[in-house]
Amino acid sequence: MRISSSIPLPELPVSGPMKEKEHPDVFIESASPDKLWEELELGGSNFLYKDGRFLFLIPETAIYCIEDAYRITVAPLTGADPEKVRVYLLGTCMGALLMIRNVLPLHGSAIMIGGKAYAFLGDSGAGKSTLAATLVSKGYELISDDVIPVSFAGEGGRLVVMPSYPQQKLWQESIDQLGLASGHYQSVYRETTKFAVPVLSRFCNEPVPLAGLFELVKSESEPAVSIRRLSNLDRLRIVLMHTYRNMLIPRLGLEQWHFKIASGVADQVNVHQLIRPTNGFTAQDLAAEIIRTIDKGGV
Repeated sequence: MRISSSIPLPELPVSGPMKEKEHPDVFIESASPDKLWEELELGGSNFLYKDGRFLFLIPETAIYCIEDAYRITVAPLTGADPEKVRVYLLGTCMGALLMIRNVLPLHGSAIMIGGKAYAFLGDSGAGKSTLAATLVSKGYELISDDVIPVSFAGEGGRLVVMPSYPQQKLWQESIDQLGLASGHYQSVYRETTKFAVPVLSRFCNEPVPLAGLFELVKSESEPAVSIRRLSNLDRLRIVLMHTYRNMLIPRLGLEQWHFKIASGVADQVNVHQLIRPTNGFTAQDLAAEIIRTIDKGGV
């Protein structure tokens, strides 16, 4: 998507001026929160979806309004940290926008291997971004980090992953283990030991067919990395569970759509579970296991 924004978004690459008669896919503007406050108060909730407009409040930060799946209005609250406002704009707000546009946002990181996209899903702290960064260090290209946009494309209805922006969020430990210099990286808001790491030369900026999903799971009882292929029911559960900000789905009235598209993903791609020990840095072993599984034709 091409985004026109009155709010500076340094995370996004600049694509240059649009040609005559071209229009942005998303338009972002700032506004006073007064009128949006009134709407939320009348609705009696911090979330309101009505007549094609979705409003939500992040306390002490901002009110966000998505209108007609195109226009995003950001109304910062008094004293709000601009960086925090931007974090929720590029995270929760973009996730909701994708859902409204019938694009499935998965929570994880996606890498291109052999011309195909492989997504790594999991709970916070499972090691998704670290695993993706390890594969990037081996020469593979990053497609997306944190939010993975998945949609059906073409008459055949094949699944594709659309690129996000060229940045990863990595913990200090991961930066150290991967041999990355951390001095010039900006810390992610509220997580002072997690940094925004640009990925410029190894970033894929084109849609890529989705070939497989890997769920990362920590285990205190497993002494080493292991992998297993999941059944059809487990595939569906994984896709439903690791949809980005899935608590917004009932608020948007998208339960049927979510189940349908999640079922389509589970039917089309293989899903594996990667289990790793709780202790120790295992990203290199996980990356090697993934490459072995792909090379053997398991995905």
